[in-house]
Amino acid sequence: MPALTAPPPPATRPPRTPPPPARQRRRGTGRLAAVLISPTIAVLALVAGYPVLAALRESVFDKNSGLDRSGFVRTGERFVGLEHYLALFRGEAGERFWNAFTNTTFFTVTTVLIETVLGIVMALVMHQAVRGRALVRAGILVPWAIPTVVSALLWQWIFQADGAANALLGEQVLWTTDGFQAAVAVIVADTWKTAPFVGLLVLAGLQLIPAEVHEAARVDGATAWQGFLRITLPLLRPVLLVAVLFRLLDALRMFDLPYVLIGARKDSVETLSMLAFDEAANTRYGPAAAYAVLLFLYVAAVAFVFVRLLGADVFSSDDGGRTPGRRRTGVLRRHAAAKGAVA
Repeated sequence: MPALTAPPPPATRPPRTPPPPARQRRRGTGRLAAVLISPTIAVLALVAGYPVLAALRESVFDKNSGLDRSGFVRTGERFVGLEHYLALFRGEAGERFWNAFTNTTFFTVTTVLIETVLGIVMALVMHQAVRGRALVRAGILVPWAIPTVVSALLWQWIFQADGAANALLGEQVLWTTDGFQAAVAVIVADTWKTAPFVGLLVLAGLQLIPAEVHEAARVDGATAWQGFLRITLPLLRPVLLVAVLFRLLDALRMFDLPYVLIGARKDSVETLSMLAFDEAANTRYGPAAAYAVLLFLYVAAVAFVFVRLLGADVFSSDDGGRTPGRRRTGVLRRHAAAKGAVA
């Protein structure tokens, strides 16, 4: 008989290492994220943080002028605290500041509203599958590609006394002189220049809407206007909010278009950026820095309120930015709600 052998011992598995606790994993992820974004933070601190701090410092100092008690010319600078900011509430400086603030707000609200409406119309036209669509898209986007200074010079030629605008109206309107007509000229030129930008963003949003959503709406008996109001416009809301936010931030900093088209020190078109530039050009660096700081705070406040109130729509879709399948489900769910509204 063959000799009986003992069965081999069962293979032993190495002890399983328990996973690290959740707090430790989060700590490691946070450190990795901090390392990865540190170059970006350093660049932002250099190109954005330092100028802001320098402007804040400059706004509380003023350049010495005149003679001292000994009869020598004063040099250097002196600390004035909030004097430049308090000057905004009195005298000629205050009147000029609030005029520039009003012009900036008026141009921002007016141009952004008109450009949003025209941008949606342009996007709907560019989205249509017609012959020569590529040529139409290129023609619509040309104004946005033109540099702002070149665009201002072009409209200056159009709005001159014997230009195309007066020839078309049959009137002699002095568009580039100080007055309400100058503000109208700036609004027209800025709308022509930047409405295609809004149209480009809206076009990208239109191309992301599934075609079956519109087909199902037509089968359900929805008209073109009902489909636009109940389906297209709600699905375009995140894209529209991003476009409006970008245009708000850009319009609040308007400078080169009115400066070249109308000119400096025109009360009807002077913006906060033009006011700060004019003060700096006349070596009044303290007031110029104060105006720049206030403009920065104004832009930051508008951006904060906009993102705070509409942040969920600006930075994510209704389904929280999950997988494409779930995003599609969210689109169809909104279509079902729109279908009920149409019915």
